[in-house]
Amino acid sequence: MKVEVNPMDTVRGEAFELWMSSPMPMVTLTKGFDVSRVLRVSRKLGVGFNALLCWCIGKAASEVEEFYLLPEQGGLFKYDRLAINVIVRNSRGGINSCDIPFVDDMMQFVGDYRTLTSKVAKECKSVFLEDYMVVGTSAMIETELDCIVNQYTDKFSNPMVMWGKYRKWWFRTWLPISFQFHHVQMDGGDGARFLELLQRVIKGL
Repeated sequence: MKVEVNPMDTVRGEAFELWMSSPMPMVTLTKGFDVSRVLRVSRKLGVGFNALLCWCIGKAASEVEEFYLLPEQGGLFKYDRLAINVIVRNSRGGINSCDIPFVDDMMQFVGDYRTLTSKVAKECKSVFLEDYMVVGTSAMIETELDCIVNQYTDKFSNPMVMWGKYRKWWFRTWLPISFQFHHVQMDGGDGARFLELLQRVIKGL
């Protein structure tokens, strides 16, 4: 469910006044992650690395209050559920967008991920969930990347989690992950807390 709220009745009231009119309100944080556990579980269960990582992102985000508030069209909206967006390479060689509802059950999420992304790839039609707070993701696994900065625009204020190809170093698997968010939605400390939660979720898989 999505409802508009008075910003001053939320924890983001002061941030709304400070940053809502900013021409460049986005903040980007980058952190190196040990994703060895994601790779091991992926191979053991026969499921995709990116699908598991997306579940971890949703799990960490679900524990941060600020993820349920999003600035849009000059207002602040509150949500009661989250979804993860992925970019899908379709059967025509182009790309489409696919929103996947987040659920605590990891294998259910992975099953939904497979079903929805396969459908989008085959039909070349994007799937959007309007009543969910959507966390965007973008995996550019063709090469190793140290940092990614997305477009800074007031047309898209959703948080984005982005990464490239993982790398091996000293018997571990490492992956730099970039996290971009609107300053009205959260502060740098909230973003850092999310990244720490994400690492804990990954290690606890």
